[in-house]
Amino acid sequence: MDTSLEGRTAAPFTMVVELGKVREFAAATKSTNPDYAGDPGDHPVSPGTFLMSAAFWQKPENSPFFGVELNWHRILHGEQEFVFHGTPPRAGDVLTGVARIDRVYEKAGKRGGTMTFTESVTEFRNPAGELVAESRGTMIETSQAAS
Repeated sequence: MDTSLEGRTAAPFTMVVELGKVREFAAATKSTNPDYAGDPGDHPVSPGTFLMSAAFWQKPENSPFFGVELNWHRILHGEQEFVFHGTPPRAGDVLTGVARIDRVYEKAGKRGGTMTFTESVTEFRNPAGELVAESRGTMIETSQAAS
């Protein structure tokens, strides 16, 4: 991966936090927290990792990696973090997400070769433009195929 990719930003996308999807996500993650249930008309808070479902709202051009050639045999998911600037999104919220490549760096691998770490950030804003949450992820490209 090339350090010149740092700062590369993707096209914005819109994500609607739907009540049914909040319930389904909570059930899929085996949560029994009643705060995620809600009744029709309610606006329950979403689970902390719910923003992973943003992938279903994105098209290829919403990724900062759009057009970048990657060897998926050498890619590992390194880390994922969610930062909330207030309460997590609630059912009924409409968010605009924008993803960018924040940082690219290399480290020596323990089995030889190098590993390239690419940290990406997706910012989620409400209709007023206020930052609601960030999803931060680290992708690792190994110099050899992962085994």
